[in-house]
Amino acid sequence: MYKANDMKLSQFKFKLPEELIAQFPAAYRDDARLLVLHRKTGEVEHKMVTDTVQYFDEGDLFVFNDSKVFPARLWGHKEKTNALIEVFLLRELNHRSRYWDVLVDPARKIRIGNKLTFDDDPSIVAEVIDNTTSRGRTFRFLTDYENEEFVPHLYALGSAPLPKYIRRPMDAQTQQQYEETFHDLPVREMDIDRYQTIFASKIGAVAAPASGLHFSKQLLKRMEIRGIETTFMTSHVSLGIFKEIDVEDLTKNKMESEQIILPANMAEAVNNAHERQKRVCAVGTEIMRAMEHVAGTNGQLKEYDGWTNKFIYPPYTFTVANSFFTNLYMPMSSQLLMVAAFAGYEETMHAYEEAVKEGYRFGDYGDAMLVVD
Repeated sequence: MYKANDMKLSQFKFKLPEELIAQFPAAYRDDARLLVLHRKTGEVEHKMVTDTVQYFDEGDLFVFNDSKVFPARLWGHKEKTNALIEVFLLRELNHRSRYWDVLVDPARKIRIGNKLTFDDDPSIVAEVIDNTTSRGRTFRFLTDYENEEFVPHLYALGSAPLPKYIRRPMDAQTQQQYEETFHDLPVREMDIDRYQTIFASKIGAVAAPASGLHFSKQLLKRMEIRGIETTFMTSHVSLGIFKEIDVEDLTKNKMESEQIILPANMAEAVNNAHERQKRVCAVGTEIMRAMEHVAGTNGQLKEYDGWTNKFIYPPYTFTVANSFFTNLYMPMSSQLLMVAAFAGYEETMHAYEEAVKEGYRFGDYGDAMLVVD
């Protein structure tokens, strides 16, 4: 048993070959491998995502994130110099005034008063009105579009906010493989569709709740037929999910806050599952964190609308979910630390060694992991 001050960041380092970081999704959402870890025994099984239903019974409950990703990454040109600038939309600050909180790269080239234009829609101009952080800026968008028309036109300029580890050197072989998988679908359109869960409905995330990407209509139907229940809450995933932990002493790490909304019917569904002694499966680290943030000492949930910056790492006693559906995450990431807190440090690191040895695909577009008792 580890004490909180025993765990160090370097203990979560493992060698991940670059070729195992998924650059594209599988041809079909549920056509991915599933690493199953039995946390009581440490046993590891190699399955497919479609096998998930085998581990659950009638009345068990899956908790999904219905947050919707918006196309947050734009490319603009600085007026006068025409320098190419990456703009990452974080959140709308004032709808009527069209103020947005953004990140820019390279930040050294963007100062207050600068303006950016966008090739795909010259009628939209972004003016920098404030510096917020080293890369952060406040933009005011200037346009003739009416207020209700503007945001859809802004989103039309953007692309899916994929993590930086998706680099995609499109050589001839990669291009051929992509075309064979997705035929004539342009890469941007594929990402707009696939970097989004099929049940996404509450817009506000700047990163996908990636564990939910594996669930297809067919898989959800099989769960329904088996009597497995589902419920939804909203956790608007922020860029903090990809932020590298930069302290060895984990007690000193700070997480970025994320907005979470637990509706009353979701809390009731989880509490009822507990009363009936059924399994509760958290789909994704953001769901697990949100439920733990809200839970009372007995694991009971209540309606909640607010924010959380909860950081979970070993050792930690979970009170809500007793099974966990996740993706396979990067070394020393906050997601990996949470999985280790749930499944056990040794068990998790051994499972990850197995995943690397067996050639599993890591990252948001990669394969999946299921942790059960």
